[in-house]
Amino acid sequence: MKFASYKINNRITYGSIIEKGNSIFLTDIGKDHGFDLCHWIQTDRLEKLEDIARNTGIAYTEQEIEYVPPILSGEKIACIGVNYTNRNAEYKDNSELPQYPSLFLRYLDSFTGHQQNLVRPPESHQLDYEGEIVIVIGKPGRRIPENRALEHIAGLTLMNEGTIRDWVRHAKFNVTQGKNFEKSGAIGPWFVTATEITDYTNLTIETRVNGEVRQQDTTANLMFSFAYIISYLSTFMTLKPGDMISTGTPNGAGARFSPPIYLAPGDIVTVSVPEIGILKNGVEDEKSM
Repeated sequence: MKFASYKINNRITYGSIIEKGNSIFLTDIGKDHGFDLCHWIQTDRLEKLEDIARNTGIAYTEQEIEYVPPILSGEKIACIGVNYTNRNAEYKDNSELPQYPSLFLRYLDSFTGHQQNLVRPPESHQLDYEGEIVIVIGKPGRRIPENRALEHIAGLTLMNEGTIRDWVRHAKFNVTQGKNFEKSGAIGPWFVTATEITDYTNLTIETRVNGEVRQQDTTANLMFSFAYIISYLSTFMTLKPGDMISTGTPNGAGARFSPPIYLAPGDIVTVSVPEIGILKNGVEDEKSM
């Protein structure tokens, strides 16, 4: 089942997604049950939430609401870098396959929701796109065996892991600055429960800019599988329900063109995986205060 978090009449709520033809409708579970979507993951009651959704009627059309990232109260957003084999090959001076995943962390306010604009800051015009599949943790664990790791997945969502390219090079050993400008990335459109995904190893992801395909690959080409990533991260951190893990982006980001092609106001970026949905965002310049 698919669940979204959204804003309506200055109130943030959540509900299930109902697709009818080319139209999308949303229920309003939060109005009667309180909490947020993440609460049902953290209390291990997704099955109960699905039961509630089946008996909740349509509340709004998609045009009436404003999407926000589906998971709003998870503790951590961990991002894996350079995980697709073809992406690793882009680094010509260091294309040997890595032994372990690279990792950085992001904050929730560096993201916006589906159909909202990414924000290009005044400090740099090097706003780049990176389409990624995101694991949402459903079951807590530390030192999780790889052969049990998939049991810890609550579901999946998508990410445009927007990056300010020159700011990831401000320091010698980290990329945090360029990965955390406010609303430079997006998460959504919604959260898809794990029961809807039959095979994590063969998901096709595609990123388009203004309709042009820029990135396309499959999770069959990941150097580090979903199971390995979960097991590896849980070695040094306790993974908790609601934590999100982005799993890497294919080659074809704007920085890899010659000359680079960065995002500009008016551009439209979509990140799609058929089993999950389509995350769509425009681009705007940050408004002066």
